[in-house]
Amino acid sequence: MSVRRYVQLDVFADRPGAGNPLAVVLDADGLDDAAMQAIARWTRLPETTFVFPSPSPTADYGLRIFSPRREVPFAGHPSVGTAHVLLDAGMVATRDGLLVQAGAAGELPLRVDGEGARRTVAVRTPRARVVDVADPGDARLQAALQSLPLGPLPPVLMDGGRRWWLAELRDEATLRAAEPDWAAIAKLAEATGSMGLCVFARSADPVYHLAVRAWVGAPAPFEDAASGAANATLAAWLAERDALPGDDGFYRISQGREVGHDAIIELRVDADGEVWSGGRARAIVSGTIDW
Repeated sequence: MSVRRYVQLDVFADRPGAGNPLAVVLDADGLDDAAMQAIARWTRLPETTFVFPSPSPTADYGLRIFSPRREVPFAGHPSVGTAHVLLDAGMVATRDGLLVQAGAAGELPLRVDGEGARRTVAVRTPRARVVDVADPGDARLQAALQSLPLGPLPPVLMDGGRRWWLAELRDEATLRAAEPDWAAIAKLAEATGSMGLCVFARSADPVYHLAVRAWVGAPAPFEDAASGAANATLAAWLAERDALPGDDGFYRISQGREVGHDAIIELRVDADGEVWSGGRARAIVSGTIDW
């Protein structure tokens, strides 16, 4: 089979162009690693996902995630977006409001709320852990943070499948106006085995509680339009410090305006300390891919 169903969509958005783009190949059975990597390189999107039959009776489908450069064990927006596509295609049905995705990070549940354009999907992310709480004057961070007025929480390196440095900034205006030092962020990422630096600030906006920017330093520097995984590690850090915004562990973040997007991601830390990252999605391109 060379012709397979194919969808491109915006994740963490309810309108075209606002979220994080994703490509989904719905019928991936028969594609080998080299073919999947080649397709992901060809789409030139942040990630491309490939859907397989469920590998176990407890999962609804199998999933593999590729960036243009390599396979990714877990990422938030590909997991959330793929679930939206599968629900739209009628390929899966929820059980008690849940789906289960099987991938390199194991079997992960996704909670589905609502229907149609108002439907939200949230994935329970892999448990994140604190790797290193740093002093603001830490030599590893000085160059990346030198022009950024910091907030109350100390910088921290978190590992949630991908490692991110997190730093709270003084206020939202500071965050929106910040100019990342890409050379310093790349050096920080390479030296610490991390994705780079994710900065956040508290907001008084009526829609969202935090503004977030995620600066990827390696393998190629860029600003992520909307990162479910980075925000999940941030939620775990805020829960660790009893510093969650919002009510009952639920809050929203704004991300991507500085790179022409306007994503809203919903985070929830449940009573067991598990982090759920999700939001809406909007299909933009639906058709087939002939590979």
